[in-house]
Amino acid sequence: MAPDRLPDPLEVALEFAHLLERSGVPYLAAGSLASSLHGEPRSTNDVDFLVDLSPARVDALLAALGDRYYVNPDAAREAAAMGGSFNLIHLATAVKVDLFVAGADPFEAERLARRIPARVGPGEADSLFVDTAEHTILRKLEWYRRGNEVSDRQWRDVVGIVRVQRGRLDWDRLSAWAPRLGVADLLERVRSEG
Repeated sequence: MAPDRLPDPLEVALEFAHLLERSGVPYLAAGSLASSLHGEPRSTNDVDFLVDLSPARVDALLAALGDRYYVNPDAAREAAAMGGSFNLIHLATAVKVDLFVAGADPFEAERLARRIPARVGPGEADSLFVDTAEHTILRKLEWYRRGNEVSDRQWRDVVGIVRVQRGRLDWDRLSAWAPRLGVADLLERVRSEG
């Protein structure tokens, strides 16, 4: 890899974020990309996006993908209609992009409303919107719980964010959402470990 080139997942994340912007689809990058920006960096081979993708915008998005991505159009349409998820593959790099459609969920709506810009490369155009540190913690705690609390990677991501962001986290916001998301006990645990 040339030193002036971003790793494939970051290049794909930037390309896809700009594609979403041109298509008029509100988004934020989440998952390990967001946790690496807010906490301790780690490698990943996929990119997660939360999108506000209405059924009316699906065909425009599919057309914008062109021949650079593989996507199942029926899965995209179903996710947009039902608030589910689907994925696509960047053909040149084999990087997988997971798209989670916000639907009517109030937590997802808040995440999109509070998204923040982040520069992930050296160029002016190397910016995209990402989840806040607080929302990343809460979502990763949910994934940790859904995975029967055995994923060391999810837990390390959360602890890493708490350690790096010490003193800057909005604990009131975290404490307000944690019970609603069923992770209040995990939040207290990570707060004591962080």
